[in-house]
Amino acid sequence: MSIKTCSTAIVMFLLLACPVAQAGKLAIVIDDFGYRPATENQVLAMPVNVSIAVLPDAPYAREMALKAHRQRREILIHLPMAPLSKQPLERNTLTPAMSRDQVSDIIQQATQKVPYAVGLNNHMGSAMTSSLSGMQHVMQALSHYSYYFLDSVTIGNSQAVPASAGTGVRVLKRQVFLDDTANEADIRHQFNRAVALARRNGFAIAIGHPHPATVRVLQQMLPSLPGDIVLVRPSMLLNERPTIAPAASPVAKPTPARPHPFRGVPYCSSRQAPTPVYADAMLGAIASSVADTWRIILRGERPPAAEKPTAGKPAGQ
Repeated sequence: MSIKTCSTAIVMFLLLACPVAQAGKLAIVIDDFGYRPATENQVLAMPVNVSIAVLPDAPYAREMALKAHRQRREILIHLPMAPLSKQPLERNTLTPAMSRDQVSDIIQQATQKVPYAVGLNNHMGSAMTSSLSGMQHVMQALSHYSYYFLDSVTIGNSQAVPASAGTGVRVLKRQVFLDDTANEADIRHQFNRAVALARRNGFAIAIGHPHPATVRVLQQMLPSLPGDIVLVRPSMLLNERPTIAPAASPVAKPTPARPHPFRGVPYCSSRQAPTPVYADAMLGAIASSVADTWRIILRGERPPAAEKPTAGKPAGQ
């Protein structure tokens, strides 16, 4: 191997050893499918990795699920669950007071109304998802269908994760709601927030709705998605874990040291900033050193050995 080839190989090794940033993964789910074919068809014209969640008892539920399946788009059952607030409820809304059999029957019916679903997420549901026993009924029913559960996180103390223990059902969590308001500037801000979270944590899940303002923002922003962000289906995140570093533990205040009588030696400060050393200069120095070493080896020379000092006499005297 020539000196030049060896030096090049070492430089390439150093470059390849540097960590390469991976793309952040962003999943977008559009809820409430089955009521608004006009805007829902606009969503189905978006990239196929934009997933949909279909309300089982909506008038166009089956039609939209079949259309999405033909596109090979990921489909979730958007199952109504009881909220804490008093408001009109969808038919077959799950409540914490329901028995395990009642919950199982409603989910079984939903699987027939929304064909080809691979997951399920909650429509509203603050009362239901905060009930451990209620969510245990849900997870036991889901375990028979190999569905994952996407927690819309409509309440902070959701019991979805503890309820899934021992069932084999895997749980994902929503990070961002795109359209808490119908203001396009707000929706754009939330979209950018989801992108930032995907970049920081490695992935993010955003949920939106087929509102005209949401559709317009997605039509504008999806084509210009940053190069370090990739659009994925929720099921592609089931094995993901956040890459964000854990918070450092608090550091105790150091005990003040006693003053030392020695004040040190005065020195002259430089008036000029030190010259910066760039990566190419460092790699060049490494390559030059390697080349010198090989030159000595190929000529059969040995590097000069350091003189051993005579016993009892300092070296150089």
